[in-house]
Amino acid sequence: MTDPVGKIPSELDQLPDRDTEETAEWAASLDAVTKAAGPHRAAYLMRRTLQHAEGAGLALPKLLETDYLNTIPTSAEPVIDGDEEMERRITAWNRWNAAAMVTRGAKHGVGGHIATFASAAWLYETGFNHFFKGKDAKDAPGSGDQLYIQGHASPGIYARAFLDGRLSEDHLDNFRQEAGGNGLPSYPHPRRLPWLWEFPTVSMGLGPLSAIYQARFNRYLTNRSIKDVSASHVWAFLGDGEMDEPEATAALALAAREGLDNLTFVINCNLQRLDGPVRANFKIVQELEAQFRGAGWNVVKTLWGNAWDELFALDTTGALVRRLREVPDAQVQTYQTRDAAYIRQDFFGKDPALVAMAQLLSDDKILECFHLSRGGHEPRKVYAAYKAALEFKGAPTVILAQTVKGFTLGEGFASKNANHQMKKLSSDEFKQMRDLLDLPIPDARFDDGQVPYGHPGADSAEVRYLQERRAALGGPAPARRVHPLAPLPAPADKAFAAFDKGSGTQSIATTMAFVRLVKDLVRDKETGKRWVPIVPDEARTFGMESLFPSLGIYSPKGQTYEPVDRDQLMYYKEAVNGQILNEGITEAGSMADFIAASTSYATHGEAMIPFYIFYSMFGWQRTADQMWQLGDQLGRGFLVGATAGRTTLTGEGLQHADGHSPVIAATNPAALSYDPAFAYEIAAIVKEGLRRMYGEAAEGEDQNVFYYLTVYNEPMPQPAKPGHAGVDEGILKGLYRFNTAESAGLELPANASRVQLLASGTAIHWALEAQKLLAAEWGVAADVWSATSWTELRRDALEADAALLRGEERVPYVRQALEGVDSPVLAVSDYMRQVPDQIAQWVEQDYTSLGADGFGISDTRVASRRHFGVDAQSIVVAALAQLARRGEVQATSVKEARERYGL
Repeated sequence: MTDPVGKIPSELDQLPDRDTEETAEWAASLDAVTKAAGPHRAAYLMRRTLQHAEGAGLALPKLLETDYLNTIPTSAEPVIDGDEEMERRITAWNRWNAAAMVTRGAKHGVGGHIATFASAAWLYETGFNHFFKGKDAKDAPGSGDQLYIQGHASPGIYARAFLDGRLSEDHLDNFRQEAGGNGLPSYPHPRRLPWLWEFPTVSMGLGPLSAIYQARFNRYLTNRSIKDVSASHVWAFLGDGEMDEPEATAALALAAREGLDNLTFVINCNLQRLDGPVRANFKIVQELEAQFRGAGWNVVKTLWGNAWDELFALDTTGALVRRLREVPDAQVQTYQTRDAAYIRQDFFGKDPALVAMAQLLSDDKILECFHLSRGGHEPRKVYAAYKAALEFKGAPTVILAQTVKGFTLGEGFASKNANHQMKKLSSDEFKQMRDLLDLPIPDARFDDGQVPYGHPGADSAEVRYLQERRAALGGPAPARRVHPLAPLPAPADKAFAAFDKGSGTQSIATTMAFVRLVKDLVRDKETGKRWVPIVPDEARTFGMESLFPSLGIYSPKGQTYEPVDRDQLMYYKEAVNGQILNEGITEAGSMADFIAASTSYATHGEAMIPFYIFYSMFGWQRTADQMWQLGDQLGRGFLVGATAGRTTLTGEGLQHADGHSPVIAATNPAALSYDPAFAYEIAAIVKEGLRRMYGEAAEGEDQNVFYYLTVYNEPMPQPAKPGHAGVDEGILKGLYRFNTAESAGLELPANASRVQLLASGTAIHWALEAQKLLAAEWGVAADVWSATSWTELRRDALEADAALLRGEERVPYVRQALEGVDSPVLAVSDYMRQVPDQIAQWVEQDYTSLGADGFGISDTRVASRRHFGVDAQSIVVAALAQLARRGEVQATSVKEARERYGL
């Protein structure tokens, strides 16, 4: 053994050794054990010593991996509080109906997944029978537990809802057939089945990330005294293959750092992903154990069933444990499909001690162990793991449960690489499954050639037991409930009206205008505490540092240090009851925060008003999948893309120059997307958003929307709100006339040619400059319109088109707004032309557009706008070109203008 004084450099060399002789004796003892009893005995003693030290409270780093064994020995398993035989029968019915509904749907070609729930059935059933709290739980009223169901297991959840009476056979027969209005969505989709599903999970990786931030948000609500949800527990059911998604493990350290012992991951380790083994040449359980232990989680491994106890008792040399650890996952999968002779030769034949052990085992015993006995398939093992997870304090727990994908579905399914794509069983396979599960379904039920559903009867012992169990735990689960909340009172109007008068000569960026508005709104006595400001480590960029000392940054540990800027007015203040969620450099984590806060009205019966402000380029482009998740989960709140536009953020260049976010936002039906130009527009949109999402919604109005606002970092004088008619309606619907050439006080020749300039966001300032140039240098009158939402104009027009097909008379708003205009229309924004071109087909006038297409560049605003051809001079040339085509100005004027402006 290496000399303890360190022939190999070690960090221990830097520590004082008060007794080198004692150190040498410990090393010599270890050497002696290694020589006399072998390295495995020496390693065992070291691990026992470390385990004892940890139990004694000594601060030592933990081992990242343990042997390929159950964390909880059989002898330490608690007794299940319930009727195990009854639960076996309930699970059998659910297994059957899950497979039946997918098979019956296969004739329609709609697909479905059978193998996942077959492997995970006991992971769910044990939880439903003993652990998962419903919305009426006495210690978590209105909240219960939050269940993130693995999406591919949805047929099993539907089967259970069928057994307890929440779904009918007609529902099951409409699995993945929703168009008729009586169907079941393929996966957990709250927007499609809002009374059942709370959390969408099938964009894999987002479930684990969201579960962590949901558990964290639960603590936030409790610490801020909004609602005590400390008795709620978050359960996330995941696949071992899913853990390769970067989002799945992105926030493990956060969960451990904040001690989220209200969170449990249950990873179904059936060793298979969609096409084959998760880690063919390695062991996914060991890899995940090391990853989670390294991040600070409590790890419970539930790998082997009771049949293995006899083998472990025979393993007096440790050979079995060593062999289990070295066999790669793909070979374990192969054992599942091979006979006893093959297993004897390949598994036991590698070591003389194992050969001797195998001689004591019957073929039936070997097949029982390798084909059937997995920890995730035995309710006592699962019960012990769940109980241990709930009792562990100070860190989140991950349960690594080993199962067989396709378990109980027969030899054609179990552990086969293709079983994820296999959508049905034959009648003979169902009959074999029936016999295995011991279900009373006679052969005559198959006479019509279709597999029957099975149900013991609404008044059967199974159904009564199931319902009694759920009643004791607080009602059905999963379940989503929208509580009958009173509308939040509207904030005082003065917070919004303050922006109507403009800023005079003071230049204010619209980003700062939004922050100023929020500062006023969070002071509101009625609703101020419900605002949840979220920012990914860019608060100072957006001018939000003034909120630090007044609202505080949320931290479950408070502030255990003296901040370096403590003597400054806007010092960095963390607090246990802090209101701001400053997440560090993680847009994904910030979006997960937003989703948890935006759905609190349903999850906990507490309406919260989140706003998440971010670099616009790093919003939809980076986290659009989560924004779709937000819409699916019926979230409400404000997403704010700051430093917006392709030319506004000077010097940052390609990756920061956002020219396309509104295009992506337009694809999300739940997103109301606005590109406001002025502070008073922002105030009007936020005021309307609060009314629609949290206040008195109009009849037929969908409250389950969220708002996306783009705001800019370009300081400009903010004008007063125009006083003419149509402004308020136009701001919300997407278009209104800001001014005319005449109202702008411009001198014009009689019968001057006229053009309409439609602009959004910061582009309206270029349009206003172009308006002056057109009048002063070309004698052309230009009217300037503020297009606050190209997307909402398009959606309104699409609805009008649909209404016409139904025989209803309806004119799109954009056409109404431009009614009577007999001049060409030129649209411009700081985005690609596709953004303003959304409305082109509904504009009856001659229409063209300008935009910042292509990649962004690093330069000044002036140079960037000239580069993309969207500056005031470029607008002038484009307007003259439109008028020249109509014969309203000389064609030579276009050439002259290009040369004059250097274009």
